[in-house]
This record gives sequence, structure tokens and C-alpha cells, in this order.
Amino acid sequence: MAWFILIASGGMEAVWATALGRSANFTRLGPTLVFFAALTLSMAGLAYAMSQLPVGTSYAVWVGIGATLTVAYAMLTGDEAASVPKLLFLAGIVGSVIGLKLTH
Repeated sequence: MAWFILIASGGMEAVWATALGRSANFTRLGPTLVFFAALTLSMAGLAYAMSQLPVGTSYAVWVGIGATLTVAYAMLTGDEAASVPKLLFLAGIVGSVIGLKLTH
């Protein structure tokens, strides 16, 4: 259960990071509300996971998932250019997250 919550909270990290970028320094209400809701869920999930899993592993997995999904979403929406090297590096992050799960 802790791993599932950790993965979901990593997904929420991508949501709050994207909403933060779209909030225009907290001047747009919708993205600002999404930011705070996703931030709360993300941190709560991370805190729970850290109570069951090693702190370092939890944090690395959370950051890896959030960063990868944030960049992938930006590339899919056209906000950020996609490139083969960028995709390879993202695959490296995903592989590292999987490796952390397999070694726990």
C-alpha cells in the first residue's frame, strides 16, 4: 500500500508543479487552487510512504516520478520541446525509480 500511495503522490507532485507554473505567481485562481490541493495530497502521501519505507528511497522515487511526469506532460502539451536525448534521460530516471523499488 505504501508504494501505491508513494507513486500516486509522485503523480500529484507533477500536478502541483504544472499548476504552479500556470498560476502566474498565484494570480490565477483555478491553477492556484489546484496547486494547493495537489500539494497537500502529494505531501500527505509522501509523509505516509516515509512512515513505511526508507526516507531516502521514498524521496528519490517521489521526485523521480514527479519530475518525469512534469516534463512528459510539458512535452505532450507543446510547452517544452521533445528530443531523443531528453527522452533517454527521462527513461534513465524511470529505470532508476524501478531499480529502487526492486532493491527495497
